[in-house]
Amino acid sequence: MLTETTTRVLEPADLGAALAVLESAPVENAFVTARVQVAGLDPWRLGGEMWGWYTEGRLRSLCYSGANLVPICATPEAVRAFADRARRIGRRCSSIVGPAEATGELWRLLEPHWGPARDVRAHQPLMVAEEPSATVTPDPLVRRVRKDEMEAIMPACVAMFTEEVGVSPLANDGGLLYQARVAELVGSGRSFARIEDGKVVFKAEIGAATRQACQIQGVWVAPEHRGKRLSETGMAAVLRYALADVAPVVSLYVNDYNTPARAAYRRVGFRETGAFMSVLF
Repeated sequence: MLTETTTRVLEPADLGAALAVLESAPVENAFVTARVQVAGLDPWRLGGEMWGWYTEGRLRSLCYSGANLVPICATPEAVRAFADRARRIGRRCSSIVGPAEATGELWRLLEPHWGPARDVRAHQPLMVAEEPSATVTPDPLVRRVRKDEMEAIMPACVAMFTEEVGVSPLANDGGLLYQARVAELVGSGRSFARIEDGKVVFKAEIGAATRQACQIQGVWVAPEHRGKRLSETGMAAVLRYALADVAPVVSLYVNDYNTPARAAYRRVGFRETGAFMSVLF
């Protein structure tokens, strides 16, 4: 019998209840929802544990604990419970990321035990679009990356990751896991690029996809081509593909200090609807 409030690791039998929580906020939760829809709740397949917070016997909030620690639909009481559990088992993640309010409170509780962080990005606007751009013409040269173009796309992906996160994705295992992730996105038709003479000029991926929403990530323009508005025309092309082939709502989140990117995304048709927060270790 569950007590009035309980926190526990969810099991495969809890999948339906977990999906109900995840799908109550389809845009915010797209990344985790996509993983759960494919892998279920088995920790080995999911790549981490899913913690559930119950009140009066009903599952109300979740927290994904894997390479990232992600609070999901987390009430203040749930955040405190998740922080207590995370503190007791110790840090196993490389980042904490999620909706800004819950993530900020989670970090406030964990910082005395896990800090200092390498970087804290307290306000990352969440942006969404539900129709193709009415003002920016999609770049006709942006297309799906083919499986035989891995040698072209990988350097661009590594450069983007290193610029964005501040460390190379090749550092720990020589890049095996990262290369596998890039190959997965290419193989599933969710990697897009403009490639000229074998070199990537613009690229972006649909990193997470559910029936309700998808999330664009990894937007990058080669340094020598920046300032030519290729991010706008390229994103307009990726947005068109995403809406036509993947989901009715397309989202992304961006660092608040990246004023040019925020302006470019607004011109393409994205609007800010909330905010994420990231704590990087």
